[in-house]
Amino acid sequence: MKASLKSLAALTALACAGFSASAQTVTLKVHHFLPAGSAAQKMFIQPWCDKIAADSGDKLKCQIYPSMQLGGTPPQLFDQVKDGVVDVAWTLPGYTAGRFPLAEVFELPFMMQSPEGTSKALWEYVEKHDAAEFKDVHAIAFHVHGDGVFHMTSKPIKTMADLKGLKVRAPTRQTNKLLAALGATPVAMPVPAVSEALAKSVIDGALVPYEVVPAVKIQELVKFHSETDPAEPAIYTSAFIFAMNKAKYEGLPPDLKKVIDANSGQALSGQIGKTFLAADGIGKKLTEKNTTNVIPASELQSWKKAGEQVTNDWVADVTAKGANGKLLLENARALIAKYAVK
Repeated sequence: MKASLKSLAALTALACAGFSASAQTVTLKVHHFLPAGSAAQKMFIQPWCDKIAADSGDKLKCQIYPSMQLGGTPPQLFDQVKDGVVDVAWTLPGYTAGRFPLAEVFELPFMMQSPEGTSKALWEYVEKHDAAEFKDVHAIAFHVHGDGVFHMTSKPIKTMADLKGLKVRAPTRQTNKLLAALGATPVAMPVPAVSEALAKSVIDGALVPYEVVPAVKIQELVKFHSETDPAEPAIYTSAFIFAMNKAKYEGLPPDLKKVIDANSGQALSGQIGKTFLAADGIGKKLTEKNTTNVIPASELQSWKKAGEQVTNDWVADVTAKGANGKLLLENARALIAKYAVK
């Protein structure tokens, strides 16, 4: 009888331990570089956190830290999530110049037309051709933003000649190379630094999508906004990663791992791209008091020619590192065309 009671007690303890493990609440520290009021947090990160909470019965929760509240700089976000300083991070691989060269193909000039389709293409490209660059983290999504726009303090950009000698901010090394090819003086900096740089005339303008306008208050710091013909591919876009610490993901109970899996991948990547396109509309509305012009397709033909050298240099660069640059470029273009939103 005593033996039976001991066995029953042991079984009960095991059952309780199992229940406790599956019932535990896991709070993920989510870190990013934009303010809490940014479109990125309000329209993408917070809704993702709400969804995993709902799908897990509130066993998975987020504590979001915007504006680099946990310390460090935007270029350090990838290592923060890799090293477990944070559980989840949203960042641009391109903020660490040269570290993710194969992913830079999506940041080459005139590649992207649809943020939704190109985000799906980026997910598949990484999965098939570029997994090694991101092996140290658990990827939740890859995505791009909408068309880059020139936001200028003193004059609009109508022709390539208008860029000559102007100091223009850009986010990644491929975009910086394009600006140099167009005659501008590129100034690399993360988005949070743009406000002060414009206010202090460190730069004459910034090349960013409309989506970041509210977060940086660009509409108050510039007078002119120059878009490229919407029928043409975007002058540039940036690649983003939303990633989880690998050990954190692998240590989750199976039921919570399934929730993360169900809220990751190509479909989510496309949805984020679509969300960023919608956010462009919100940002553009704030610029209505300023002057906006569209650079026509006829003018952009010479810009494309200038951009060809940037693309050729990327092909040569990654080929020298042991990859097949020409084939990777062809694959990226084919995937972008495959998922293009008509």
